[in-house]
Amino acid sequence: MLIPCIDLQDGQAVQLVHGRTRELAVADVFGLLHKFKRHPWLHVIDLDAAMGKGLNDELVRALCAQARSKFAMRVRVGGGVRTVPRAAKIAAWGANQIVVGSAVFRDGKVNARFLRQLTRAVNRKRIIIALDTLHGRIAIHGWRRRVPLQAEKVMAELEPFCAGFLCTDVDREGTMSGANLKWFKKLRAATNHPIIAAGGIRTMREIAALEKLGMDAAVGMALYKNCLR
Repeated sequence: MLIPCIDLQDGQAVQLVHGRTRELAVADVFGLLHKFKRHPWLHVIDLDAAMGKGLNDELVRALCAQARSKFAMRVRVGGGVRTVPRAAKIAAWGANQIVVGSAVFRDGKVNARFLRQLTRAVNRKRIIIALDTLHGRIAIHGWRRRVPLQAEKVMAELEPFCAGFLCTDVDREGTMSGANLKWFKKLRAATNHPIIAAGGIRTMREIAALEKLGMDAAVGMALYKNCLR
C-alpha cells in the first residue's frame, strides 16, 4: 500500500534530501491533502519538532481533523514526540497512530522505561516506532545523531511496545534513487510486526515488491514531483 507523506517545516509541506537539503516546498498544505484523499492512510511528520526548531501543532491538528472527517483517511503523526504527555496530546487530536523515534533510545540503548510509560498512557496499537537508518546505524533527533545500534538487531526487543515500525533509509531519502530492497528484506526477516518502508522509492514496481514483502511504502518526493510510475 502506498502512503503519501506530508512533512511540515515552517508551516509548509516540504521534501528534503537526506533530511537536510530542501528540494521543494508547497504552501497549500490542504491542497495536498485533497490530492492524496483517495489513499486510506496519510503520514504527517512535523520536521520542525523533530529538529527541535518549533512546532506546527495547529496545522497538524487541522490536517488530522480534515483527513478523518472529510476523506475518512487514517493518520499517523510523528516528529519530535519525545515525552509521554506529548504522545497523549497528539492521540487526543485524533491521530490513529503516533510515531516515536528519538525517545526510544537513551545512552545508546533501548529506553525501556520510557516505552513502558508510553504504553500505559497510549494503547500499544497506536504506537509506531521509527527505526531510521543512516550509514548502517539508527539515526535520531531529525537524523542529526546516530546511536550504535542496527534496526534489525533491536526489533525483537521493541515489539512488545508497538504495533509496527517505520523504517526510513536516510541514505536514499528524497533522492528517488530506488528502494534498498536488500535492506528491507533484512528487516522483514527480523520481525513479524508490520513495517512501513521509506526512502528512495520512485516506482510502482518497487511498491509492489515491498508489498510482496508484507510492507507498506511511505512515499514523498516521487509523489510531489509526479514521477511515480
